[in-house]
Amino acid sequence: MGTIVVEGLGKAYKQYPTRWSRLAEWMLPGGARHKLKWVLQDVSFRISPGEAVGLIGINGAGKSTLLKLITGTTQPTTGAVHMEGSVAALLELGMGFHPDFTGRENVFMAGQLLGLQVEEIRQLMPQIEAFADIGDYMDQPVRVYSSGMQMRVAFAVATARRPDILIVDEALSVGDAWFQHKSFERVRQFRREGTTLLLVSHDKQAIQSVCDRALLLDGGRLAREGRPEEIMDYYNAMIAERENDGTVRQLADGEGRTQTVSGTGEATVADIALLDEAGQRVEVVDVGSPVTLEVKIAVRAPIPRMVLGYMIKDRLGQPMYGTNTHLKELPLDDVRPGEEITYRFRFPVNLGPGTYSVATAIVSTDTHLVNNYEWRDLALVFTVMNMRRPHFEGTAWLDPVIDIHRP
Repeated sequence: MGTIVVEGLGKAYKQYPTRWSRLAEWMLPGGARHKLKWVLQDVSFRISPGEAVGLIGINGAGKSTLLKLITGTTQPTTGAVHMEGSVAALLELGMGFHPDFTGRENVFMAGQLLGLQVEEIRQLMPQIEAFADIGDYMDQPVRVYSSGMQMRVAFAVATARRPDILIVDEALSVGDAWFQHKSFERVRQFRREGTTLLLVSHDKQAIQSVCDRALLLDGGRLAREGRPEEIMDYYNAMIAERENDGTVRQLADGEGRTQTVSGTGEATVADIALLDEAGQRVEVVDVGSPVTLEVKIAVRAPIPRMVLGYMIKDRLGQPMYGTNTHLKELPLDDVRPGEEITYRFRFPVNLGPGTYSVATAIVSTDTHLVNNYEWRDLALVFTVMNMRRPHFEGTAWLDPVIDIHRP
């Protein structure tokens, strides 16, 4: 149960040169008077039961079309989709809601479209109301709802019963932060119980924290698939490349990890290391111990203004801390070819036990979207262990001073 198989899927729409061409094609002999506009071509993949897969791509890549084909709201031009198990889908916000009906009435309609019986919906209504948490608005017409309120009701009814397959298209990006956390916790709960998940989102943290695998759509084709961190790194580098006319390449580091490098190449990281207090290279550090991140930059072309930034990420690729020399007001001006510049960033490793990576960026301002000379993910990997501190939970060492007053 909970399987999605997509085989050679494609979707094309007819384009007519004039409004009369369509009528002429219907009424007159002589063959087609249109051209085909392919928005999706030759997409194939399989999602196994209980697997969570993220789908990413820039606007216009074909993500929404693919989801409509998978859920059956649009028919394919080529290929086929096979699914096993019950499906709940959140595609367009409030899709299927009637603006003149109340939220409660729309719950009954949407629930029946999802395959629930009226009596089941009646029994689930208190749970749906509690999760949506919109109060008296449940009995008001949907036309007076905000987009966030529509999302609350739509998500509450779609997830009132745990489906075998849950498909979510950007819906969780709408609404307040509290409800987003609440919704993602329900998604994680479903995952633990065996629901297969297909999630479309531009939220890097959502993809990397929830999904086992990611698919990248580009220009209507499946461009790449793999581990979420690897695909998100490639996606971000691809965006920077299009802004800067650079190149994106992925390199294996010899330990099963894929390093994504992009940029125009005026400067590059020649060496990077984590040093202990004695100046020795280390790969394992103790919680809270002082270290130095040493980065050596080789300059290949004139750079009017150079900024180096770094980001420490956890094993899922979620950012722990990042800064750059622009934010610290330490940019370098008029950098010349042939220079080798060494940066040293000193800080205590106030991180929880685990494996972390460092990404580097050589840019001209505080963003890689202006001048991306080089962006390098997984430039360095290190491990933090708790050797001397009392046991604690989490990804940060924020040891408190505790004061207790007992009268």
